[in-house]
Amino acid sequence: MPLSAANTEFLTQMAEAGAKPIEESTPEEVRALVAGLVDLYGTGPEVARVEDHTVANADGSTFDLRVLVPNGTPAGVIIYYHGGGWVIGALPEFDTLGRKLADRTNCTVVLPDYRLAPEHRYPAAVDDAYAALQWVSDNLESLAGAAAPIVVAGDSAGGNLAAVVALRSRERGGPQIALQVLVYPVTDANFDNDSYVDPENQLMLNRQSMIWFWDHYAPDAAHRSEPDASPLKATDLSGLPPALVFTAEYDVLRDEGEAYAARLEQAGVHVDHTRVEGQMHGFFTLLMVPGHDEAIDRIVTAIDNTRATRAV
Repeated sequence: MPLSAANTEFLTQMAEAGAKPIEESTPEEVRALVAGLVDLYGTGPEVARVEDHTVANADGSTFDLRVLVPNGTPAGVIIYYHGGGWVIGALPEFDTLGRKLADRTNCTVVLPDYRLAPEHRYPAAVDDAYAALQWVSDNLESLAGAAAPIVVAGDSAGGNLAAVVALRSRERGGPQIALQVLVYPVTDANFDNDSYVDPENQLMLNRQSMIWFWDHYAPDAAHRSEPDASPLKATDLSGLPPALVFTAEYDVLRDEGEAYAARLEQAGVHVDHTRVEGQMHGFFTLLMVPGHDEAIDRIVTAIDNTRATRAV
């Protein structure tokens, strides 16, 4: 189906505002552009408690994370890794989304403010993402109860981190993850597949901007084939947690996200995949553009099903 009218209108407004293409910008310019969208998102629902913490890695590096505790008894914990090509994104830009997730799922939501490239290149974001999972596991009782399920989730580069963390958790014997939610995830560094070269997909995110992101994050091409960077390159995807995967019809990342969903399923992992028709990359986090609410409904259902399965 055609690109939705809301997406088309948003792209028109961005063009009229004189927004430079990502690949022609500096990281600082793109960060400022994204930060300027925050006021369009609103403040989000009230939650019972907000906590900010600093987490230390074994090498002495640190990063911050925010905890959003819902009203009532939490049903689990969602660790949500934000997108932004590993280069952009900050806590204020994802606070509203985190609040919506906490309110709708009745889960405590943890938002890691992982280190960004090019100041901190691969694998800094991966190390922080896994450290956030370990921190949640260590503090699970106070976050939601000792038996609460842990869900890893993320969009775009954050979906990449959620997928990689699930792989690391399997390889390192924990912490246990009950569900992975991958929203148009980056799973490979192949810039020449069909969705990458399709002219209709060259929108706000396009082939050149993804090359720009990868060049900042993992400039050494040899690193890009490592499973910690491109989970689609992992030789074995068996034994991973069930996956809820969203891809967007008009997205350069569509094919690699769908390829990862297919490989998970082939490996015996339960997968619920939806290609969201008429939507472009970013529909889940552009909260003023219709489309994300239906995806959140699917996340709520998946978490409810996960809890029901664990209770059997």
